[in-house]
Amino acid sequence: MIFAVWLPLVVPLLAVPVAQRVTARLSPRAAVWTLTLTAAALAVCSTLALGTLLLAGALRLASVAALEDIQPHWLGAESWWTVPAAIAAGGALAASTGIVARRLLRQWRELREARASSGPAAGDLSVAAHDHPYAYALPGRFGRRGTVVVSSAMLRALSPAEQEALFAHERAHLRGRHHLHLSAAQLTAAAHPVLGALRRPIAFHLERWADESAATTVGDRVLTARAISRAALAAHDSRTRPRQPGPALGATSGPVPQRVLALLSPAADARGLVAGRAWRAVAAALLCCLAVSAGSALHAVVDLHAHVETAESHRAP
Repeated sequence: MIFAVWLPLVVPLLAVPVAQRVTARLSPRAAVWTLTLTAAALAVCSTLALGTLLLAGALRLASVAALEDIQPHWLGAESWWTVPAAIAAGGALAASTGIVARRLLRQWRELREARASSGPAAGDLSVAAHDHPYAYALPGRFGRRGTVVVSSAMLRALSPAEQEALFAHERAHLRGRHHLHLSAAQLTAAAHPVLGALRRPIAFHLERWADESAATTVGDRVLTARAISRAALAAHDSRTRPRQPGPALGATSGPVPQRVLALLSPAADARGLVAGRAWRAVAAALLCCLAVSAGSALHAVVDLHAHVETAESHRAP
């Protein structure tokens, strides 16, 4: 356990940049799922490693060891780092738990306030009378799809065809439950600070995913690109920007020029995206990182369990 328990805490330093390189060659949907699952797996492994460190140090206390009906010295010779590591792990777990709880509460409040102020909706569309051009996908409650919230100023800035492209973009966010991916990126960053670097690429690929879905819906990539660029310019020029809920996604967010350039390029062939030895090597490196992190965390837990079982064998008959 001495070495294995530290690997899940170190592996994200390598896995995060590797994941960013891998997803640069994937379709937006595949990139989102790859980044989300990578962040979740690394967060779980690092949390499990911290929990193992905390438990290993806590079992050195007589009061905790008594719960297992063992003596601390039965666990073997104590390493000099056991107690300091347990204290640090306990502090890190407490801090991450507090951050997760605070972020969940903030997201719940923002969504509740946004739903209360969005006004009546006609189907899945809610138009607010506001001087600032804005549009975003407001997630619905459990079991509900959500609402496309758009201001009257944004409708005036776009032509009817561009409005339909914008609505298709926002509906793609609602249909794919894209806010869950964004929330997962924010929450996993609390488990390991390095994972916070994945939030921006996840948000970018979510917008690209919605862009491609909108282009397919309206059947015109140029029209979709024009609608997104005009909506972004209108939102940028306005000075009275209202507060948008954190989990909500909108077509005017992110690096719009890159998204427009991708839309104006021919639709990529999925087989061509994943071709190449270099990409396959980077993908294999990412899988190795995930395997090492998961295997090390599991090995540390099994090793600690073996020490406890050995200590329990010292009980008097």
